[in-house]
Amino acid sequence: MTTTTGTPLVTGALGTARTRIEGRDKVTGAARYTGDIPLPQLAHGWLVLSTVARGRVRSVEVEPVLAMPGVLAVLHHENAPRVNMDYTSMLGRPDPILGVFQNDRVPFMGWPVALVVAERPEQAREAAEQLVVHYDQEPHDVTFFAGHPDAYTPAESPFGAAVQSKGDVEAELAASAFVVDSEYTTPEEHHNPMEPHAATAYWDGGRLEVLDSNQGSTLVATELAQIFSLDPGSVRVRSEHVGGGFGSKTVRPTQVAAAMAATVLQRPVRVVMTRRQMFSAIGYRSPTAQRVRLGADADGRLRALDHRNECLTSTVHEFIERSAAVGRVMYDAIAHHTSDRVVRLDVPTPTFMRGPGEAPGSFALECAFDELAEKCGIDPIELRVRNEPDRGPISGLPFSSRNLIACYEEGARRFGWADRDPRPGVRREGRWLLGTGMAAASFHSGVGPSTAGVTAEADGTFTVRINAADIGTGARTAIALVAADGLKVDPERVRVVIADSALGPGMFAGGSMGTRSWAWAVAIAVNELRERLALGGDIPPEGITARSDTSDVIRSLSQKERHSFGAQFAEVAVDVTSGEVRVRRMLGIFAAGRIVNPLTARNQLVGGMIWGISMALHEEAVRDRASGGHVGPDLAGYHFAANADVPIVEADWVDDPDPDDPVGIKGVGEVGIVGAAAAIANAVWHATGVRHRHLPIRPDRVLSAGTNLPEGGHGA
Repeated sequence: MTTTTGTPLVTGALGTARTRIEGRDKVTGAARYTGDIPLPQLAHGWLVLSTVARGRVRSVEVEPVLAMPGVLAVLHHENAPRVNMDYTSMLGRPDPILGVFQNDRVPFMGWPVALVVAERPEQAREAAEQLVVHYDQEPHDVTFFAGHPDAYTPAESPFGAAVQSKGDVEAELAASAFVVDSEYTTPEEHHNPMEPHAATAYWDGGRLEVLDSNQGSTLVATELAQIFSLDPGSVRVRSEHVGGGFGSKTVRPTQVAAAMAATVLQRPVRVVMTRRQMFSAIGYRSPTAQRVRLGADADGRLRALDHRNECLTSTVHEFIERSAAVGRVMYDAIAHHTSDRVVRLDVPTPTFMRGPGEAPGSFALECAFDELAEKCGIDPIELRVRNEPDRGPISGLPFSSRNLIACYEEGARRFGWADRDPRPGVRREGRWLLGTGMAAASFHSGVGPSTAGVTAEADGTFTVRINAADIGTGARTAIALVAADGLKVDPERVRVVIADSALGPGMFAGGSMGTRSWAWAVAIAVNELRERLALGGDIPPEGITARSDTSDVIRSLSQKERHSFGAQFAEVAVDVTSGEVRVRRMLGIFAAGRIVNPLTARNQLVGGMIWGISMALHEEAVRDRASGGHVGPDLAGYHFAANADVPIVEADWVDDPDPDDPVGIKGVGEVGIVGAAAAIANAVWHATGVRHRHLPIRPDRVLSAGTNLPEGGHGA
């Protein structure tokens, strides 16, 4: 069990380690995911994706496929129901990929061009593989590189301005005693949750019912109502169990295609993506090309911070990987400039992926800080401490809380940082060079409006109803603990009902905002219920229910910089003969608000850190310039950390509640991956004396770079 450093003993349910409420069902197979739920007369749809990167569909040979056993329909651009794509949701304008089969245009390889529906999934798959689609192919461009001539600065969006600055960066760089000017790249990366994207749609009277694997039923129901021009009350979306999301499970072609087919056939239709289809139709993390310039005085205090990022998007929808934004809250400087630019290519649209922006951005910024520490001759932790801001460096807003220095101190103590020799290559074991590195982490702590209902039942139990989404994070358990703590009862007496849009509006599970948003609504409802129960009297058979809506209180929240923070530490061994890099141990100490459930919180943080190992050493999706598609779009060709690659990984935290939050929560879902890759890259430099500024740090890159050490290396 993880302990909370510096936190007083917890007397209520909050802060106690609890196994997941649904844990037994999941490990025994009793938990039902979207693809497991039986329905009478269920038909199965199979998506057909384009095999060209740009062009138009000339024709679809439907008749031979319709004659195959079990085939019920083939939907494509000439016969599919028309939908509405002229709307704006909480995430902005919809990605045109949601308007499946609306025209003959193909903007990238993997664009949905047809849906084959059959009685059985095997029949649908065979028919889909036999469907012949003819294309008029056009020249395409999928090549991303730094300084692309077509890169542009996007307009301001709900996610913030692409450019923020203060002061004269060039003048401050010229006046600096030490300057770092380095370029970094990260590759295209993919989130592949264990459960593939799946949706089942059917009509019940006049209501569209959707069983779906998503990160927020309110979001999906609202968008489906817009797409199909339905009254919002005519769409119900349920997500009983979700096997991971990581930012990818919002509205996707699965829900729209299933609803289309259910409308045409007037029977339930299920659409499940294959693993290969997920590499083109659910989004991914854009590759980045970043330039970081840092200028510091002789004492290591920053005069200038300049972080410029370039990323890509599709030709049909704009998504920006905001990697430069991480520096806007991390370090103070006299002059500050951060910018994100984007280039349109004939590729699928990227999307949010765990730690969006901050994960790749921290790799560049935190590696640059390590380079600056080397030039200044200052310990990397001390350099960061000297550049701690007391307010938002760009916004000027106060921090809700910022206990990052405590993360440095506790992490350094537990990792044994004081014993580290700063010289590279001092430690060696046979053919292995050993090194240690660290990096800082941050991720914004947002909150969204939610409604909740809490009922005191006549039998002495309590029922919480809230449209939350448990995507494997333990949300059900966290909500139960929040309610039990407020009601001063054992969590066993609390029943939690979630993941149903009929429960009322609820925040989606994303941006590390889920638990905080739901807990806020539950806490308010619990307080009201407790006051009503204090009046005394018997509880009627239908119970006593208190409801909450946090829309107004969240709108009135004062403006502050709200973020979770952390310090990542890594030790690596580098094989000088093969170029292999092995992470031997990692430690992350975080300041992430009040920890509701130490058991599941630690799982989230450790999971993010392990993903950071993948990011640093393995993950890299490669596009074939000739075809425009991926090389090896599956989990055999796309490498990620396996059990053998994961060493001792420890995560812990320091006391850091948000005083403006009724529960004190910030969020732990994404901060664990931020800074992890940089800590590993900095450790590789400490081991070899060579900087690796391009991820992943593959063996061939290690061998080609060599080591910057005397013959035999220090300590040979």
